[in-house]
Amino acid sequence: MGWPERKRSQISPVIWLLIPAALLLFAGANTHLVYVAFSSQPECVDHLKVPKPGSGRFRAANSDC
Repeated sequence: MGWPERKRSQISPVIWLLIPAALLLFAGANTHLVYVAFSSQPECVDHLKVPKPGSGRFRAANSDC
């Protein structure tokens, strides 16, 4: 037994609206993530020159400022 055959006209019109809406939402979300990734610039943050022993903190490898 296979799937019952349905004609294209019997598929709900809601599905034909949801598919492009989902694709637009996906594309819009990815576009926003790329925009934020390129437009945000982190500020210079003070970092430890020498970590305190036992503090569990690490110092930056290279200062970006």
